[in-house]
Amino acid sequence: MAAKVLIRRKVDSGKEKELLPLIIQLRKLAMSEPGYVSGETLKALKAPHDYLVISTWSSPEAWKAWEANPERAEVQKKIDNLLGESTEYEIYHYPD
Repeated sequence: MAAKVLIRRKVDSGKEKELLPLIIQLRKLAMSEPGYVSGETLKALKAPHDYLVISTWSSPEAWKAWEANPERAEVQKKIDNLLGESTEYEIYHYPD
């Protein structure tokens, strides 16, 4: 069962230039992970400091394995420090 992971982030003005390379680094790392399908980063039109990453995985288990990856955790820690808060994830799947 495929899984979509929604990752929402709010970034302070002027910190986008620091955030985007970290998001790109995470995506590059994820691309070599088993079960990674695709990813996209979106910026809200009405709230330009709001970012949404949609990450698609072959299964929730594939995402959980990636979430536990120490390399991912290291980059994620940099993002959380930059934003001043922990990133929250929501996992969705297609109804049976």
